[in-house]
Amino acid sequence: MINPHILFDNTKQSKKIKNYLDHNIKNVSISRCNLIIVIGGDGFMLSSLKKYNKYKKPFYGINAGSYGFLMNKFSSKNTIKNLSKAKQVSISPLEMSVKNKFNKTKKSIAINEVSILRQSRQTASLEISNGSQKIIKKLVSDGVLISTPAGSTAYNMSVYGPILNLDSKKLSIRPISAFRPRRWKGRVVSDKSKIIIKNLNIDKRPISAVADNYEVRNAKTIYIKTNKRIKFNLLYDSNRSLQKKIKIEQIRKETN
Repeated sequence: MINPHILFDNTKQSKKIKNYLDHNIKNVSISRCNLIIVIGGDGFMLSSLKKYNKYKKPFYGINAGSYGFLMNKFSSKNTIKNLSKAKQVSISPLEMSVKNKFNKTKKSIAINEVSILRQSRQTASLEISNGSQKIIKKLVSDGVLISTPAGSTAYNMSVYGPILNLDSKKLSIRPISAFRPRRWKGRVVSDKSKIIIKNLNIDKRPISAVADNYEVRNAKTIYIKTNKRIKFNLLYDSNRSLQKKIKIEQIRKETN
C-alpha cells in the first residue's frame, strides 16, 4: 500500500501536479510515509535528497522542471499506477572536504558532481592527485569537475566528459576549458579513489569548490571521495529506469 509524503517546489506546474495527487492519494506525514514524492526539477530533487534522506525512505521524483533527468514523467493516467510498480536504484554521493585559505574546513556531499571553479578573472592553477599518486602536476584551466555516474549526464557531459554506467564503479575527472596542458582530456578513476586538489596560487588565483549547489570560496585544498555509507534510494518507472536514461544519453552522444 502506498503511503506517500509529498514535497513540491514553488512553481505553477508543481502545484498543479500536487493538487492532482491530493485528490487521488492520501498525503501522510514524513514519519508515517513509506515513500517520499518530490515534485519539481533536478535541483529540487538534489536538495530534497540531502535534507530528507535521514528518514531512510525511498524517493520518487515527478518532473515539473525542464530536463528532469533524476525525475519521472508525470501522467494523469499512469503516475498513481506507476508508483506501486516503481523499481529502486541506490546511489552513493561524493563527500567533499574543503580547507580554505584561513585553514577552516567545510564539508558537504554531492550526488552529481564536485566543481572546482576559478573565482576571479584569473584562470585556476591546480594540482590533482589520487592519494599519493599525482594525476597532473599543474593544470591551468577554468576549473575541474569530478562526477559520479549518476551525474555524468549533467555538467560532466557539457564539458565532453564520458557518460558512466550506473554500475561502472568509476568517477570522471574532467577539466573545464583547459589552457595548459591544452590536450589533457581528464581521466576516469575508480570510485575508491581519494582525490586531492590543491590550489597552487591561493592569493592570485582564488578558486571555489561546489558540491552540487553548496559552494565554499577561497579553497586551498579539496579532498573528494565516495561515501558508500550513505545510500540514496531512488524509485523509477519500470520502463524509464535511471540506467536506461543513461544508456539513451550514451547512444545520443555517439550519434551526435
